[in-house]
Amino acid sequence: MADRLAACRVIGLGRRRLLAGALMALLAAGGAAAKGVPAKPEPVRIGVLAFGTVSWELAAMEAEAPAPTGSPAIVPTVLAGAEAGKVALQGKAVDLIVADWIWVARQRSQGLDFTFVPYSTMHGALVVPADSAIRDVGDLKGKKLGVVGGGLDKNWLMLKLLAKRKYGLDAEKAIEPVFGAPPLLNQQLTQGRIDALLNYWHYAVKLEAQGFRKLLDGRALLREFGVDADLANLGFVFRESWAKQHPEALHALLERFRSAHARLCDNDAAWQHIVPLTQETNPKAIVLLRQRYCEGGVGDPPERQAEAAGRLFALLREAGGETFAGAAMPAGTFWTAPR
Repeated sequence: MADRLAACRVIGLGRRRLLAGALMALLAAGGAAAKGVPAKPEPVRIGVLAFGTVSWELAAMEAEAPAPTGSPAIVPTVLAGAEAGKVALQGKAVDLIVADWIWVARQRSQGLDFTFVPYSTMHGALVVPADSAIRDVGDLKGKKLGVVGGGLDKNWLMLKLLAKRKYGLDAEKAIEPVFGAPPLLNQQLTQGRIDALLNYWHYAVKLEAQGFRKLLDGRALLREFGVDADLANLGFVFRESWAKQHPEALHALLERFRSAHARLCDNDAAWQHIVPLTQETNPKAIVLLRQRYCEGGVGDPPERQAEAAGRLFALLREAGGETFAGAAMPAGTFWTAPR
């Protein structure tokens, strides 16, 4: 584990050097400002992807007025990818990351105390070329389908289950999955090497802006199975033991992120400030990114989220078998703050 953490730190340092101006400048400015005042109590170490939506919100926080009284200092660690963030959290190099609740459920099934607070309801999407003859999941028979996230990816499992239930299609035999990294699979689709692509939402947006057609997304898949479409896909993940030791810091941090999300959606100047972090120059893509990001806000309370997640977990267990996870979603997967 120590070797893996050391590798993550090296990757993180290298990635910092590659940040294109905006995020690094903003975080550095915030750090410099903090040197002139007493350190805030209970700082929170958060692992972030260089150009992910959490980095957008951190940049929005740095650009606003001073943090509210009592809000914790935020110490960001930029990591190379989602897996590096999980390793960092497991090794206690960071206190909090953004990840999916399914990973949390798997960790809890192994006796670990990670827990989840909903952050975003945005899901991946199935995208095809504009002139493709593929009109529904049944038309994927005999096609090459790019899949990000691997064989146990939530959207891939739901797609397989839908193919079986609605179209009588054994996706394992009828569809040729091509697993890979998001940008590589986008390239494969644009070059015509695969017929369709199931990718993360922001990579799907990039394709839509180029004229590709979204066939369905994770929300549509959820609706096919009668699961609430407002179920969060991603959330803040941390140790339950850490949350119990730092309840005020956690509450204040979550409120700051909710406020930053609202500001990026309601304030054009705030949005323009973080546009460099989207790594997009295509005006249509930038508009779509903001639209989908804002559509991903979480409204349902954690209790309702947990109930919907439990039903989805059972469906995914049906599609993925014992290799997916245990028989039921472990209690405590969704964080409930003490009353």
